[in-house]
Amino acid sequence: MTNTNHENRAGGMTQVDSYGGGVVQIGSVVRDDAGLILTDQPDESAVLVGVEFDGAPGLLSLEDSLSELSLLAATAGLTVRGQLSQRLEHPNPATFIGSGKVEELVALVAETGVNVVIFDEELSPRQQRQLEKALGEQIKVLDRTALILDIFARHAKTREGAVQVELAQYEYRLPRLTRAWTHLARQAGGRAGGASGGVGVRGPGETQLEVDRREIGRRIAHLKRLLEDIRSHRERYREKRRQSATPVVAVVGYTNAGKSTFLNAISDAGVTVQDQLFATLDPTTRRVELAHGHAALFTDTVGFIQKLPTALVASFRATLEEINEADLLVHVVDISHPNADEQVAAVEEVLEELGAGEKPVITALNKADRLDRDDPAVQEELAQALQAYPNAVLMSALRGEGVAELLEAVASRLRQSMLPVRLLIPYANGELVSRFHEFGHVDTEEYTEKGTRMLGRLPVELAGQYRRYFE
Repeated sequence: MTNTNHENRAGGMTQVDSYGGGVVQIGSVVRDDAGLILTDQPDESAVLVGVEFDGAPGLLSLEDSLSELSLLAATAGLTVRGQLSQRLEHPNPATFIGSGKVEELVALVAETGVNVVIFDEELSPRQQRQLEKALGEQIKVLDRTALILDIFARHAKTREGAVQVELAQYEYRLPRLTRAWTHLARQAGGRAGGASGGVGVRGPGETQLEVDRREIGRRIAHLKRLLEDIRSHRERYREKRRQSATPVVAVVGYTNAGKSTFLNAISDAGVTVQDQLFATLDPTTRRVELAHGHAALFTDTVGFIQKLPTALVASFRATLEEINEADLLVHVVDISHPNADEQVAAVEEVLEELGAGEKPVITALNKADRLDRDDPAVQEELAQALQAYPNAVLMSALRGEGVAELLEAVASRLRQSMLPVRLLIPYANGELVSRFHEFGHVDTEEYTEKGTRMLGRLPVELAGQYRRYFE
């Protein structure tokens, strides 16, 4: 790369690498549409708005859902200065909340001096426009989906992650762009899509007022082709993995449950660990040695969350397909969280949506170090959790407690999924005996005049290679 000096918006000089255009973020370095490194971030604060519908409660209570939204806002760099809530029979088609609550919201925004309003549900383009009219041009109106997309845009460090996030952002914004050009001008400003636009407008935002709808459609089609290439590449990788017969374990769980800490504890993954939502986005796969000389590939996956945007699930399908291809799931649960049961339900809901609801599961009840295990009430709750969750193991990935027990449970469950076989392998085919020891589980081995008689279990993928030697 060649280096070029550009004057930054603060008046100083910023050194940047040669750049091909578009907004990109690598680590903490963010470039705008001109390739400039953005050194000054907007100071943004927000008011949160939550609604609970009669007869249709969510996984979390209204209060808990707003608390989670506050954590999401903090992850996006926002300061939360207030919140507003309402219980309704159904959303107002024009403004989502009632007209009286809109007036309260206008007053709260003026009182707190915030410049962002975030709704805990997805808003329609019409609702967003009407709310912006009521609140004024200087106030950004976002919904939960836009906020999560912004966080993903911050944390996508690989090309694959960036493509998936960009596609999700375009598909989310397309109806809003085509139906409300003035909304785009107010929300994105002259650097539309650049990180200087603040929360909710990072990523693929447009740089001109009259965006060409067909150009956006072409960009979406291009991104989908790139994702097909990614899917094809992953499929070739998976096929090679099947031939090697190395079992695959997908690590799933609610965001901030400790998946990355767990992967670091069992391998040298070196995954970034932070106490915030969606701290890591791009999947990581590591080979982990199990008992009896066997090994498995452990793949970390993006964290789930309640009300996970449909656009994200669709865009990340190439990555999330790893879950469907896994031989076993390790579901990491933050057992110290007051909403642990609800978080488990949210993860199970997404797994069902992906078609992985019937996969065998080991439940890792993580963050046990945060509990007062001398408290009889806590002991009772842990006993109930160990009974309630499938194949549950109590552990603290941070301190390494229970990790060995969990890996033993993984090895045992993988053995159970293998095919029981009884074989007589001629001595001329000694490589099959070695392969059995490497990838299977040998119960007995006997040397006879005709060859090696073996009793044990083999991965289903390998069984065909031994079929002629079955007894």
